[in-house]
Amino acid sequence: MPHYCTLIPGDGIGPEVAQAAVRAVEATGVDIRWRRAELNEAIILEAGKTLPQYLLDSLNETRVGLKGPVTTPVAGGFQSVNVALRKALDLFANVRPVKTLPGIKTRFEDVEIDIVIFRENTEDLYSGLEHEIVRDVVTSLKVITRTASERIARYAFEYAQKNQRRQVIAIHKANIMKLADGLFLRCCREVAKQYSEIQYKELIVDNAAMQLVIRPETFDILLLPNLYGDIVSDLAAGLVGGLGIVPGANMGETHAVFEAVHGSAPDIAGQGKANPTALMLSSVMMLTHLGEQAAAHELQSAVEAVYREGKSLTGDVGGTASTEEFTDAVLKEIKG
Repeated sequence: MPHYCTLIPGDGIGPEVAQAAVRAVEATGVDIRWRRAELNEAIILEAGKTLPQYLLDSLNETRVGLKGPVTTPVAGGFQSVNVALRKALDLFANVRPVKTLPGIKTRFEDVEIDIVIFRENTEDLYSGLEHEIVRDVVTSLKVITRTASERIARYAFEYAQKNQRRQVIAIHKANIMKLADGLFLRCCREVAKQYSEIQYKELIVDNAAMQLVIRPETFDILLLPNLYGDIVSDLAAGLVGGLGIVPGANMGETHAVFEAVHGSAPDIAGQGKANPTALMLSSVMMLTHLGEQAAAHELQSAVEAVYREGKSLTGDVGGTASTEEFTDAVLKEIKG
């Protein structure tokens, strides 16, 4: 049976890394029927809105998307493309695996990092409810609901159970925001009681950030509301080499969009310098979601093999290879 997927190449280096990811996925032999949907800064400006209807129509048809970085026009009143997609498709769970790749030099060379971050994606300060009460006095409302908190907590624990993960840590600031973060914690605790085989802990967000930098190998699954999740997931990516090698997924009840979380890097667009690792590993997550576990394992192993060998890496991770050369090396590993 073929799988249908909306491909959003994006702009900047997006089309380059998207093409690399498509080649890698197709090399596994999985039958993917791509529905290409263009979205970039120029299209947004011309359409006058962040998400053109044809894009939403395609995603509603395929229910699965693979997305490169898209530039949101600055100072034009446009909502972030990522935020708009999450709201339009109710993509409530941002899932960010952060794992050490072989051959990447970091300050934790003798430490194996393997963390999965679950970030609630639909509310908190990202609800965008801001008001200027009087001149130069602004309030921004932090929205936390039981429905959203229970949903992301259950998603994280279900993942832990299915993937034999040992621990879930809820990250909060309930010592200060007793009502908002207090509700988030209560929901996490209630859900945790239903998964007694999984260890449940809590950490205040500032302490969690410090502990991540000191001993990242002690963390397994992190469960966070929206703002803390945004910050901590980028912090964690920095522990293993940066956003260029970390995948991401935005998951909902009916839709899923897999994306590289780095920017569009227009300064190197078209130069063959872009690292497609993040979108390739996001494609691994997509293949798993589609039930193609063997292909997902094959692609993950191929990427890791190229990093382990170290001869075909791009400049951002210490190599000299072009985007195409890195991709060719991954395809060679897949084809054996």
